[in-house]
Amino acid sequence: MTQANSEGSKRLALIASKGTLDWAYPPFILATAAGAMGWEVGVFFTFYGLTLLKEDIEAAVTPLGNPAMPMKMPFGPDGFQNIDWPIPQAAMSIPGFNSMATSLMKQTFKNKGVAAVSDLRDMAVDLGVSLIGCQMTMDVFGFDKEDFIDGCDIGGAATFLEYASDADVSLFV
Repeated sequence: MTQANSEGSKRLALIASKGTLDWAYPPFILATAAGAMGWEVGVFFTFYGLTLLKEDIEAAVTPLGNPAMPMKMPFGPDGFQNIDWPIPQAAMSIPGFNSMATSLMKQTFKNKGVAAVSDLRDMAVDLGVSLIGCQMTMDVFGFDKEDFIDGCDIGGAATFLEYASDADVSLFV
């Protein structure tokens, strides 16, 4: 964990607590943007966000958990793609619906030129972003350090709070 540097660069402290596809993007987008701007960045991954440090990110999305989520199609003519498809909540509980929604969202991201979460994470590592896995969450969920990508640190809340105490911007995403 780095301390605030004497050159006066800005420091961003993020907490990532969710591991769904829609919640995986914000910490990595913010971290890579700040890193590209020369900021020091530390992201603390806790609870379900900790899975974003695993080698293979298996983040999915569920419209049932996010009823405000628009359901658009990533294929077909523009008019078809621009329709907000009202999906009855009962349909959202059909087996396989989450997989379909996840595939559609990933395809939409790809069509729009949005990087995959794993690519954003790799970029964060390349930019020197400090990725900190929560030790308590590891213990609770039975993870080992070997379950996570190279380059991430493991620490507790105190480790992150020490880093965040000198942050210019702190966010819980």
